[in-house]
Amino acid sequence: MNKVIKYVIIDILRNKIVVAYTIFLFIISFSVFSLEDNTAKGLLSLLNLILFIVPLVSIIFSTIYIYNSSEFIELLLSQPLKRKQIWLSLFSGLSVSMAFAYLIGTGIPLLIFEPSELGIIMVIIGCLLSIIFVAIAMLAAVSTRDKAKGIGVAILLWLYFALIFDGLVLFLLFQFEDYPLEKVMMLISAFNPIDLSRILILMQLDVSALMGYTGAVFKDFFGTGIGFIVALLTLLLWVYIPLLLSLRKFKRKDL
Repeated sequence: MNKVIKYVIIDILRNKIVVAYTIFLFIISFSVFSLEDNTAKGLLSLLNLILFIVPLVSIIFSTIYIYNSSEFIELLLSQPLKRKQIWLSLFSGLSVSMAFAYLIGTGIPLLIFEPSELGIIMVIIGCLLSIIFVAIAMLAAVSTRDKAKGIGVAILLWLYFALIFDGLVLFLLFQFEDYPLEKVMMLISAFNPIDLSRILILMQLDVSALMGYTGAVFKDFFGTGIGFIVALLTLLLWVYIPLLLSLRKFKRKDL
């Protein structure tokens, strides 16, 4: 199993797309901090990069990699290896590679310009988002044999989490604007890892005052140690549940 993980990591880190992705993150991250006099503004600009580009690249690259590795997976299945070991090895290799690319590309500039608790939190959340969307990508890839359909599903999932979900939440807020939905919003945010990550970082940036009463409610919960731990555990569930579902499908799939 360790040999498979090592092979996958080396194979991915040598991939030109991953190298270009790492360099792109590094250049953008340094540029954001260099152009902004205020570090807080640089962090807000970098937040959009973390919340949109990182999940997008992670989910699309991972989906394509699983489809392109179909012959390699069939070869592994012919060996005395359990399907669970093979699937978890692929997940581990992809997760480590994408998280490592993020650490080099964005983590280093973050820790140089913002060597604080906030910088460390942004590094951790970026790594978690990378791993979460690797897990979602593997679920999308194992759900259909058609490569084009699988990639399409992956893109639609990213669109849902990045854009459509927020639109549905705003529609809900407008429809029930006469009711106090602030606490309900905390529960709803758990159903979107991107939104949950955004809230966690914004709470650390002390911009909750700009969000009105809703921001104050979020601050009272997510701004505490218990709330932060609950949010991190929720993000870990976003890794575990898609991975578990994809593993079950892979075990039953006729290759």
